Amino acid sequence: MTTIIVPTDLSQVADNAARYAAQMIKGVYDVSFLLFHVCEHHEDKNSAEVLLTKLKEELQSRHSIKVETRIEQGGDFIDCLEKQARHSDANLIVMGITGKSKLEQVFMGSNTLKMIEKNVCPVLVVPATAQYFEIKNACLLSDFKDVQGSIPEIPIKNVLNLFRPALHIVNVNSEHYVSLTSDFMAERGRLLEMFQGYKPEFYFIGTYDLVETVQTFVADKNIDLLITVPRNHSFWGNLFKTSNTKKLVYESTIPILAAHE
Repeated sequence: MTTIIVPTDLSQVADNAARYAAQMIKGVYDVSFLLFHVCEHHEDKNSAEVLLTKLKEELQSRHSIKVETRIEQGGDFIDCLEKQARHSDANLIVMGITGKSKLEQVFMGSNTLKMIEKNVCPVLVVPATAQYFEIKNACLLSDFKDVQGSIPEIPIKNVLNLFRPALHIVNVNSEHYVSLTSDFMAERGRLLEMFQGYKPEFYFIGTYDLVETVQTFVADKNIDLLITVPRNHSFWGNLFKTSNTKKLVYESTIPILAAHE
């Protein structure tokens, strides 16, 4: 059984993430789909139930899936979501994100980042304008350092097994020259063994600009899902601190899966 939690504040961005997730699992068996909402005040619960039920009925009718809902009262959204994810033994959390305004970036980006840092399970970040089509190509970004100890093989495979896409494994490093070092070749071999069921293709790109390189690769290879592996939260921490790397998330037109080691 695959358990997917879609937290929602009942905004358009969150609704879009819920619709994306519902379409994503259409036709997939043994999936538990939970819409999760947190009310800060008790008096807001009734109106939230009406909106949540409306969304539930839409998803069930349109995508022929079973949807459950849960509303909790609490002041800390992330704390409530973490507890629910651990209680449900969730395999995936799907969250919306938008970059329309600085205010939205602070709120949505902060909550998404915090949930990723909790390291409960993989988090799928869905851009506000993303629409689901078949996921045919997935791209895994790797630094090719201690891949056996740093790549969360099983959580990533649990997500990939929903779609069985072609897997592209990419390393961007300005020190790549004519041939790879023995260390890179050894890590490549370990990744090949790890994901051999997906017949991965490898790309070693010698440039300095990670964001531009990834964006170009995504466009050139028609990538539908980008997979990142945060190390000690530093990757995503830097992502939200520097203007250049923010673009990878806020300007992405495809979902990004963050899966911890």
